[in-house]
Amino acid sequence: MSDIPNISEAEWEVMKIVWSRTSPWTANEIVDALGSIADWKPNTVKTLITRLVKKHALGYEEERRMYLYYPLVSEDKCIKSETKSFVKRVFGGALKPMLVTFLQDEQFSQDEIEELKKLLEERKG
Repeated sequence: MSDIPNISEAEWEVMKIVWSRTSPWTANEIVDALGSIADWKPNTVKTLITRLVKKHALGYEEERRMYLYYPLVSEDKCIKSETKSFVKRVFGGALKPMLVTFLQDEQFSQDEIEELKKLLEERKG
């Protein structure tokens, strides 16, 4: 997972927008899409896009004097990398204390409990 860039919280918001469709985005489309989520100025969003390009999280192609941005890393790989980083930082890499904390502190529906049971049974077998 070392090829996955370290993405800041603000950069995650940009990436979630870019991951939400398969076709490339213009910077202005990203700015517009983020308008309902964050009160950021267009230059702020463009700075985040530039950072993500430098980190190799976003790629771009130029078409008729317009840049079209697309993800270079998958959402799934970034989530897995971020999860491992979180478990390492907060729980010293130990998964069991994290699971115990979530199970004790969160409310789960019956469907969620059944899904968790199923996942555990699959891992057990």
